[in-house]
Amino acid sequence: MPDVVIYHNPACGTSRNTLALLREKGVEPRVVEYLKAGWTEIQLKSLAARAGVPLRALLRTRGTPAEALGLTATDVGEDALAAAMAREPILVERPLVEGPRGVALCRPADKVLDLI
Repeated sequence: MPDVVIYHNPACGTSRNTLALLREKGVEPRVVEYLKAGWTEIQLKSLAARAGVPLRALLRTRGTPAEALGLTATDVGEDALAAAMAREPILVERPLVEGPRGVALCRPADKVLDLI
């Protein structure tokens, strides 16, 4: 099976549930703790494109400085979002999973089943 990658935050219940569900299905993913590893702008744009969603769909607003940074305004472009999300990894919603069938934000956790 091709690699499965979970961009994981161990403090997030949905992220932990998604990882557990993968393992229950016999998939041992490569786990990237993105708060430690960080992101690049290109990586974020690529993941959003492969998921078929605008980058804004991957912006986490709850419990982050997104609003204070002005990122929730509708006129903020993809380049500005990508730069901010790369600078502040907490701004990226979790968990993102890359699998043989694409990329998805796995909220709820069972969305991961569509990727494996």
